[in-house]
Amino acid sequence: MEENSDDTAAGGEREYKAGCLTSQTHNNAELEESAAKAKCDPMNNLHEAQHPVMSALTLVLIGDSNSIEIGPKNILIDHDEPTKVDQFSSKLYDLCGRHISVINMLGFPNVDKIPLNQEVDAFLLLLPNNVHSGHYKGTMQWLESIFGTAFLSYVITVETRKQGEKCGSALTVLKANSSFSEKRYHTCTRDMMNENEITALLETIDVMVLENKQRYTRLMCDESKDQREDLDNKPDDEERVETGTEEMKTESPAEPKENSDDHPGGESEDKPVPSETKEKDIMEESSDDTAAGGEGEHEADSLTSRTNNNDTLNLEMSGNKDKQSVNISEETDRKKQRQKETETLLSRLHLQDRYPQKLSPADFLQIGLPVKHSHDVSEKDLANTFLQRLMMLDYRARYIPVKQDNPELGSLQSVPMSNSDDTEDSDDLDALFNNDVDFDQPKQSQVHPMDVQMAVFHCSNSFLKLNLITKLSQCQYALPLLVPDPLTRDIECPLWTFRQIIKTWKINEIKANSTTVTMKHMPICKAETSMVSFFRLGSLSVSKSQLMNSLINERHNTFFHRNCPGSTKSCHLIDGMAEIAWYFPAATTDDSFTDCIAFCNLRGDALLLEKQREILTERSSVNVVLVPTLEKSQKSTGVISALYKFQKPLIILVADSDRGAIKMKEGKYKMGLKDRSQSDVSDELKGLIGNMLSGPHTTFKLESVTEVTGIRVDEDDEVCKKGKSAAMDMVGLLQGMDVLKIKGTFLPCQGQLWHKWCRTNKELYHLKGDIEEEKSKKQQELTQIRRDQCKASSSKLMKSFTDSLLSLPSKDKEYYLKWTQILIDSLSTDDLSLILQRYDEKWSEVLDLKKKRDKSDLLKSKQNELEQISNELQSVTFGLEHMFREMGQIYEAHKSQKTRTTSRQNNWSKYPELAADLMISGHPMELMDGDAGHVPLTWISGLLDEVIKKLKDPQDPQKDLRVFVLSVLGVQSSGKSTMLNAMFGLQFAVSAGRCTKGAFMQLVKVSEEIKKDFKFDYILVVDTEGLRAQELAGKATYHHDNELATFVVGLGNMTLINIFGENPAEMQDVLQIIVQAFMRMKKVKLSPSCVFVHQNVTDIAAAERNMDGKRRLQEKLDQMTQLAAKEEVCDVECFSDVIAFDVQKDVKYFAQLWEGSPPMAPPNPGYSKSVQELKTIILSKASQSEGITLKHFKTKIHDLWNALMNEHFVFSFKNTLEIAVYRQLEIQYGNWTWALRSNLLTIENQLHTTIENGKLDKIELNYLSREMSTKYEEIKKEMTIYFKDSRDKEMLVQWQGRFENKIKEFLEDEVKEVKRKLDEVIQQKKACKKLDDEKTEFENKLLQKSKELAHQLRDKATDEKELKKEFDSFWSHWVTELTADTKPIEDIDLEEDKVKILEQLSFECCFINESKSRGDYKRIPIIGNYFQKPSNENKETSKKSWMKRTWQYVQQKTGMTSTTQKAKNVLEHEEQERIRSFINDVEHQSLNAIKTKPVATRGYRSAYLLEVAKNVQNSMTEFESERTYKLTKKFTVDLLLYVFDRAASWLIESHKTYKMNNDAHTYLDSKKDYYYIIFRSFCKGNSSAVVFGELICEKLKVSTVEAVCNKTAIDLAEEMRCNVPAFSGNRMNLEKHVLKSLAEKKDFDGFITYIRQPRTQAETFIKEEVQKYIFTKQKGRALTILKKNVDDIKIRVSKALFTATSEVQEKGGNINMWVKEFSSFLKTDLTLGTICCQNFGDIKEFDFLKEEIENGLTSIMEEMSCISLEKMKEFRLQPDQILIDQLCKCCWVKCPFCAAVCTNTLEDHDPDDHSVPFHRSTAVKGWHKRNTKIMSIEFCTTKVASVRRFYHRESETSIPYKEYRTAGPRYKNWRITPDESKLPYWKWFVCQFQEQLEDHYDLKFEGRGEIPSEWRNYSREDAIESLDEMFKQPEE
Repeated sequence: MEENSDDTAAGGEREYKAGCLTSQTHNNAELEESAAKAKCDPMNNLHEAQHPVMSALTLVLIGDSNSIEIGPKNILIDHDEPTKVDQFSSKLYDLCGRHISVINMLGFPNVDKIPLNQEVDAFLLLLPNNVHSGHYKGTMQWLESIFGTAFLSYVITVETRKQGEKCGSALTVLKANSSFSEKRYHTCTRDMMNENEITALLETIDVMVLENKQRYTRLMCDESKDQREDLDNKPDDEERVETGTEEMKTESPAEPKENSDDHPGGESEDKPVPSETKEKDIMEESSDDTAAGGEGEHEADSLTSRTNNNDTLNLEMSGNKDKQSVNISEETDRKKQRQKETETLLSRLHLQDRYPQKLSPADFLQIGLPVKHSHDVSEKDLANTFLQRLMMLDYRARYIPVKQDNPELGSLQSVPMSNSDDTEDSDDLDALFNNDVDFDQPKQSQVHPMDVQMAVFHCSNSFLKLNLITKLSQCQYALPLLVPDPLTRDIECPLWTFRQIIKTWKINEIKANSTTVTMKHMPICKAETSMVSFFRLGSLSVSKSQLMNSLINERHNTFFHRNCPGSTKSCHLIDGMAEIAWYFPAATTDDSFTDCIAFCNLRGDALLLEKQREILTERSSVNVVLVPTLEKSQKSTGVISALYKFQKPLIILVADSDRGAIKMKEGKYKMGLKDRSQSDVSDELKGLIGNMLSGPHTTFKLESVTEVTGIRVDEDDEVCKKGKSAAMDMVGLLQGMDVLKIKGTFLPCQGQLWHKWCRTNKELYHLKGDIEEEKSKKQQELTQIRRDQCKASSSKLMKSFTDSLLSLPSKDKEYYLKWTQILIDSLSTDDLSLILQRYDEKWSEVLDLKKKRDKSDLLKSKQNELEQISNELQSVTFGLEHMFREMGQIYEAHKSQKTRTTSRQNNWSKYPELAADLMISGHPMELMDGDAGHVPLTWISGLLDEVIKKLKDPQDPQKDLRVFVLSVLGVQSSGKSTMLNAMFGLQFAVSAGRCTKGAFMQLVKVSEEIKKDFKFDYILVVDTEGLRAQELAGKATYHHDNELATFVVGLGNMTLINIFGENPAEMQDVLQIIVQAFMRMKKVKLSPSCVFVHQNVTDIAAAERNMDGKRRLQEKLDQMTQLAAKEEVCDVECFSDVIAFDVQKDVKYFAQLWEGSPPMAPPNPGYSKSVQELKTIILSKASQSEGITLKHFKTKIHDLWNALMNEHFVFSFKNTLEIAVYRQLEIQYGNWTWALRSNLLTIENQLHTTIENGKLDKIELNYLSREMSTKYEEIKKEMTIYFKDSRDKEMLVQWQGRFENKIKEFLEDEVKEVKRKLDEVIQQKKACKKLDDEKTEFENKLLQKSKELAHQLRDKATDEKELKKEFDSFWSHWVTELTADTKPIEDIDLEEDKVKILEQLSFECCFINESKSRGDYKRIPIIGNYFQKPSNENKETSKKSWMKRTWQYVQQKTGMTSTTQKAKNVLEHEEQERIRSFINDVEHQSLNAIKTKPVATRGYRSAYLLEVAKNVQNSMTEFESERTYKLTKKFTVDLLLYVFDRAASWLIESHKTYKMNNDAHTYLDSKKDYYYIIFRSFCKGNSSAVVFGELICEKLKVSTVEAVCNKTAIDLAEEMRCNVPAFSGNRMNLEKHVLKSLAEKKDFDGFITYIRQPRTQAETFIKEEVQKYIFTKQKGRALTILKKNVDDIKIRVSKALFTATSEVQEKGGNINMWVKEFSSFLKTDLTLGTICCQNFGDIKEFDFLKEEIENGLTSIMEEMSCISLEKMKEFRLQPDQILIDQLCKCCWVKCPFCAAVCTNTLEDHDPDDHSVPFHRSTAVKGWHKRNTKIMSIEFCTTKVASVRRFYHRESETSIPYKEYRTAGPRYKNWRITPDESKLPYWKWFVCQFQEQLEDHYDLKFEGRGEIPSEWRNYSREDAIESLDEMFKQPEE
């Protein structure tokens, strides 16, 4: 209450403190809440905050007057006059509705004019853009001189810029100033007209006002002035005392000047000072046992920081001591002093914004700037560098030399200089002997190393403290046990920070008269040990801490002491702190003590630290007190007397005594220190302590500190208690259980069930017997196991665990997880220690027997015992990772069963999200289950999907998160995890008994400060179990290691190869495994890199040794490469042929980890240095890498693991992401080729029309290429952009050159094809030139005759029938007259020619007629069995006696005489396929031969068919010569008829073209209606213009229909390619829709066609889809396109009419000129042919002609608008054919086993293999068991994973399916990867069409070919759904 009243009296002191570090006294949460509310509604809602701010504000503008443009529209201020009083701003009132006053003090006004008679809320310091540091610093110094230090809390820096000007680097510059606060920084335009900017400024002001809690007043300014004046008026000697720059002159000459060891201020000596001063000091110190200066230090030391660093934001006290004594109590004075010192320290370390507890592990779990070298570290970097080095296990982190910001300070060259340089020699001597001479001494000493450590400690949150203390423990440093608060001096025990520390030690125990070594392994919090506490009473000249170090570890400074590097007098944060350290014995003769002992060191004078002293003495086993002298008159007498009487053992060490140890009474000793070596003292002290502890004594356990009253324990924080409570509730379920049974009881999903699932899943890749039946059984087993897991997934433990994770807030969840880990680990501590000890003993016995080459039963017995212990070790090892593993298995089980989550059961679907949150926050996640040796792919996918989702950049959601994957390989216990933890601050398990099993992954973020140097966002570190793991000894170790190495190397962008020791020969087997893994990556086109790390090297500095070591490693790697090359069948000679490897750069030597022998050895500093150097190498290499997307990493895991399940990794590996990227590229390729094809079609159409019009008689390739060049360049540009800017560009680059060439080849081929077509048109045009010449004569004569006849019949013009009759009569006469000399061309009779040719080839009529009548020959390519007679016999009969049939197509050359020859005469499937292939080849060759004949230009000849027939016969003869059977006559006749039939349509169509173009009779017949119209018009007496107009319109009518239909065909093809799903993707997409269509129609014949002739079926599908689109689904859209083209043609014709008429009228031309102009305009649009003008020379009125044609054109267009879409079928271009040309020009090669069609979009895709998303049952193709009629139902993807073989007829050998590529060319280029998926589509097909397939192939599904029952479960819907899954398109 007294303190509160003082604060109030001091002018609102408590509120005034709000801006300082005393914010602990306020409710931060309330303050933040108020600030948040202010931000949400800064103008209207401030009154709702818990700390209200008045709506009226007073602002002062200060700074550069050029930084603002004052004007009438300036919202902040609209006048430039300096003001003494505040002026109300109406514009601000208009903006926010608040009364805000603004005082203008811009331009540094005269001090006298400063108007500060009222209170101020904020000073706005205006600075122009790009201000430099000096400007800001000078301004602030001037302002501070006017307003005082308190003013700094009220300043907001406003950087102004001109309109359109960008902010420069001012913020970075300003940050360098300690007085600058980024949260009080704002930027806006100089005109201050932007309302949003001013509103944001007001928000910033409001937040600051909330934090300051009071306004700035003149009183604050006056206090600051008084302080300065008072300081200026002090005498020099008083100032020196106040500032602490010199020692007090009253030091005793008898005592050394050096302070004591713990810290300089803590153990200073007694010094004679004036009695009243001394008495006052003692009284002050006694009155507050928590005071920082309570250890006998100088008053000067305690005051040092009071006036230093006046740039900090601390609370200044008045310099006038009289005022101070009135307003502030002495207690408050000391608190303010501590506060000031703390603020100064934190400011120097740049931690002022991090206090208290604002640093978190996330701040350091990231890749930042490299750790600075000692000579580069400045004070501001000190804390960060300390933490970084500590995380790397560098115990030198405790002392880091600091580079002074002022080069004149702090270096070796900056030894203080005397000010007497220019004096005489005698004066020099005076100065030498004079202590009062002034020196240029630095006013500020270096920060004390322990201050750095404790400042970081106080600024760290609970979890960073946990990591910090754990690392200090690993560095064998003392740890804070009792920590005074820097401000309040309240004592806290950071018990939480010890929870992660687990220690192992050994002790000798005597049992049954023999000594045994017992290993202890436990959390240090649980360890019940002796404790020896050391206290200092008064000030000493000896170092207590140094003495303690000699007891624990003579070679390591466990406790920091005065003689440690960096020790200074100034130390603020460790006074009153108690530190603890443990001694751990190793059960050797060198042990100082026989058991574990805790040593506690109270820092400071224990006389003044009563609370700490009481706590420690109560709990100590032995108390050790150091006193300067042992006299009753001393201040310490009372304390010593109490301790002497206390029952605890006591040792008193007397500084001024030189006597050895004296036993005063039982358990009480005293011993002198004077003039004795520390070694002697240490040895004697060890003996005393050891003797005292050998008898009964009290023990100490860290957890007992919670029982102490009067101190705060960090675990009492509410959030920590909540987390612990939830964890205790869960772990309470395990209490009292046998640890060996916990996992089996509560984690059932990951035990036997999961292991059985893994074994069964692996067996799927090694099938035997009836493999499809076995595969079905295995899959059913897997399903059943998953069901069992679902049933077992609701254990109470897991329910409690997951419920807590789902329900707890994030902070509580962090504590909950850590507590769960701590509590679970503690469960198995004792059992684990015992089992590890047993394992170690048994392993030693096995090794001894092996060395003796003992192969007796004893060895086997010992190995079995070792195996049993190993199993126990596996059972007892229980950690948090097992809980997550169980979550993963629960997720996988429910996911596979598609379980629906309900409110009553755990929401398993949320598990990946929970795990993702933890992984992002820095928890390692299990990638491979080490116990089961399996990767839970479903769980990992779900987890990574959630990570991707959560880390998605909201600003750029399309951007993929990229990672650089760093993996590590090496033998077990070689320090892999330790290295990674030290390098990146990770949390991989490293304690004894917890070696990594399987693989774990952890994310490390790349910090923003270095992100620009990298192309990825995170490093993903993969830690793995060791190769040659002891647990696997005697098992299939080599296979397991090979699998692990391949997996890890494949995942990593870089792999660290960790070699323990210097001799590569000892690692020979491991090196071979690693080399083999890299070789596999090379073969599957993955390119990781590697760095070899030699750990535990004795002399890493010896360059010669290193060079020799590298040479030997290179030789060994090359040797291993040659061995691995034989096994992997790879042509390489040395390791650098496998991957890019430079032995000089990619090998790093590591110092050994420990500096001495564990358990007391600290880490070797050389190890930490090696870690840093390796990290630099890794980051350097990583900076050149693109990394991979996290999505790619996910698919890579799947691909690698699925391939590893097979024996042949290289053949089995399938890069899913690469395939997806390639599929997307195929789609783009389709788009590019379509753009070229579409453009070329338009050009072809125009040129075709031009040729038909007689305007072109030659086409050059160069011309076509030029026409296409613009479009081609566009496509090339698009391709470049695609390959350059795609997110998968690093993967696409491998195909860029090939696809660029393919596009070029495509264009060249298409251009050549167009030229060929156009050349044909030109040839046809030339061929019918004779008729064309006659046509003009015909038309002139017909026109003349029509005109004459019309003149004769003019009087009958009204009688239409009469006119028609007369015209018909005369027409026949005219045609006969005109063609009197021309013979008509006859139609061809192909049917008659076929028979004649077959008879000519000596085939009997009976064969010919029978085949023709039955029509079987049309199905010859798709007949199931060429060895049976397909007839209409009774099916039952055919089933019973299939061998008694007559053989229709195939006969053995030796004849068939007996059914016993059945097996020999059954044609093997391979021969059936050869016959089909032969038929297809003959058909293809015959059609190509026919199409070379000039039928369209010269007409049909029967000799063409005869030539084809003879070629077929020759091919048959050649085919039969290589077979053991012959093809029958019946086969020959059917084949010839089939070939003739296939050629018929082309021959008929070509001959029709020939006849149309060359037969005068046909031509004239086609013109009859045309001339009747002209005749009728003449009869009506119409003028020549009218008749000519009708003639033109008739020509337009015909040509317009053709043009519109051709153009519509192109447009519809374009439309459908974009909108029909089947046509809009790649070849694989088309395949999916073809299969869907077949399934929907259940069309068996269609299926057979598809199986035998996939392209034919694809073309049929395209035609059907086009028909449906045009005439059904999108008929309206098709008509719209057609009508648009009609309108376009109408516009073109209208333009042609206008142009021709205008041209003729302008030039005075005639009808010939008009026709020429009109035809020329439309030459590329319409085929008008020859327009005869001979009889129309009298036309002069061309406007009238134009009008007549336009009238006729209108009626034509009206008629055209009603045209049927069917009309398109009559013309040259068809949309279905255009799409067929586009979509079917791809690869159609079929799988040699199942006939699945390669789905590559490129026709020639060499060197890529043929592939297909999924294969089929070989029954689809008719495969059967050799020499039987039993169908072979297996899928070839199953066969290649089995041990089965197939018979290869060419080589007459059987070949393992796994080695199918060795079977020849047909097999070599196919990539068939094992597939464990269920493939429902073809299973459904086999079941649906079982009978049809049996009839078709004359085979049976029976015996070993019986269809598995599981197949019959699939419906058609399942089949179609599986297509969508298997043919899934890549994501856009």
